Amino acid sequence: MTTKEYIENGEKYLMHTYNRYQVVLEKGDGVYLYDTDGKKYLDFNAGIAVYALGYNNKEYNDALKNQIDNLLHTSNYYYSAPTAEAARKVCEASGMEKVFFTNSGAEAIEGALKIAKKYAKNKNHEIIAMKHSFHGRTIGALSATGNEHYREAFNPLVPNIKFAEFNNLDSVKELVNSNTCAIILETVQGEGGIYPASAEFIKGVRKICDDNDLIMIADEVQCGMGRTGKMYAYQHFDVLPDVVCTAKALGCGVPVGAFLARGKAKDVLVPGDHGSTYGGNPFVTCAVSTVFDLFEKYNVLDNVNKVSKYLEEKLDGLVSEFDIVDSRRGLGFMQGLVLKENLAGKVVSEALEKGLIIITAGANVVRFVPPLVIKEENVDEMIGILRVILKEI
Repeated sequence: MTTKEYIENGEKYLMHTYNRYQVVLEKGDGVYLYDTDGKKYLDFNAGIAVYALGYNNKEYNDALKNQIDNLLHTSNYYYSAPTAEAARKVCEASGMEKVFFTNSGAEAIEGALKIAKKYAKNKNHEIIAMKHSFHGRTIGALSATGNEHYREAFNPLVPNIKFAEFNNLDSVKELVNSNTCAIILETVQGEGGIYPASAEFIKGVRKICDDNDLIMIADEVQCGMGRTGKMYAYQHFDVLPDVVCTAKALGCGVPVGAFLARGKAKDVLVPGDHGSTYGGNPFVTCAVSTVFDLFEKYNVLDNVNKVSKYLEEKLDGLVSEFDIVDSRRGLGFMQGLVLKENLAGKVVSEALEKGLIIITAGANVVRFVPPLVIKEENVDEMIGILRVILKEI
């Protein structure tokens, strides 16, 4: 089948919920992707922060192939070795005590909200979320998403969710009352424009939750799993949430997420409160367990901390060089280049033509969430392409 035929079939049969580029990706190797016409692309998107280890990693692939031969799926009425091992590793890495494996980040958010609501007992289940946040497309996750563009077509949503200003502690305090049961925030806002939480803000939210017996939920779906140079971004601030949501790079390509809990939140859900047919099956948790092993073997966090400084330096150079570029912000390998005009979509399209895959985070922010194994030479290649595009614009 030709590239044109693949695209025609996609346009005909896939629901039009994405404005897809006219490219059919076929295979990947390292930090590069290749389409069905053989064109090569440097990938600074990583499947939206998923493919942390890069493509076609032999150890990862072999582990999954072996698991397929052993046991692909069984119900959660039984234990499996990969699931038990993955549970231990993710709890130890996050500082949490209990985990529930899901199929996605949005499902992890749903589970976290259920913990908060059940913990609240006789309260009216008011939840404080953040403006410009993004937590997912399911109804509960969407209800906590602070962007009306995503919400308006699906109103009315889950009630009693209020929105504070991110990094404005006073705006959070103003919303707390006797019915508040939880505060949910992304440690680094992703879709909202790459905004890291300040130390003052995240520590202040922790104190508010402690003082008022609230559940603090950290959405680390995108910023977790090593992307910021710590395994989870809240670890930069010496803060532990009550509930953590994780996904994306947790499985490096297989559909798996998780919500984790500790302390007062860890035993809130009991048999019958929550479940998932596929969540945490042996196949996906084999991937999770292997990811943690390979992160350690390849010293992934060390690479992020080293190369991200180089990436920041080079992106800052573009800020100085081009009037159209306003600023850079981000943490680790979760960076945004802020443009003075709403041209992010044009930059992304031009980059694709030139063999570079990047994405937007709003109309004026170009987002960089590359595989965590990139090297300085990959940064140089990306910057070279981006510089040509900015000169043309």
